[in-house]
Amino acid sequence: MTDPIPDIRPMTAADAAAVEALNEHAFGPGRHVRTASRLREGVPADPDLTLVATLDGRLAGSVTMTPIVIGDDPALLLGPLAVDPDFEKRGIGGRLVRETLTRAKAKGHRLVLLVGDPPYYGRFGFHALAPGQVTLPGPVDPRRVLVVELGDLARSAAHGMVGKARS
Repeated sequence: MTDPIPDIRPMTAADAAAVEALNEHAFGPGRHVRTASRLREGVPADPDLTLVATLDGRLAGSVTMTPIVIGDDPALLLGPLAVDPDFEKRGIGGRLVRETLTRAKAKGHRLVLLVGDPPYYGRFGFHALAPGQVTLPGPVDPRRVLVVELGDLARSAAHGMVGKARS
């Protein structure tokens, strides 16, 4: 028997408390001091690309996409990606990543960066950058800084300081 397919849709204000609780459970209270979290502070997530997955009316997972810059180039920051433990090992995280990347490409975005697990995200086309190619404004394991190009951008063209998107 196959697992049911989750409903994936943009996150709404009504989802915010449940998504916050899911992220708290998945990443703990220390997540707010991490470099990637600090890049998201004060920058609204892209409402078309920040998605939730539901099964039987329950929040099963969520993914956030936040506008950033790498050097002078616009990009997106993927994360956090979280799946409720009751729904793990059902492919929900993968479905969320694939769907948000598909939607990002359709909107004309060309580059997505994340700090995460190379084996997991590699299957979606994410790859590591050369040491020093991009710099984040805080401590991060450089082996976990990954990017995926969504358009005709040359592989590994990202270069410079990662920062908050400018309005």
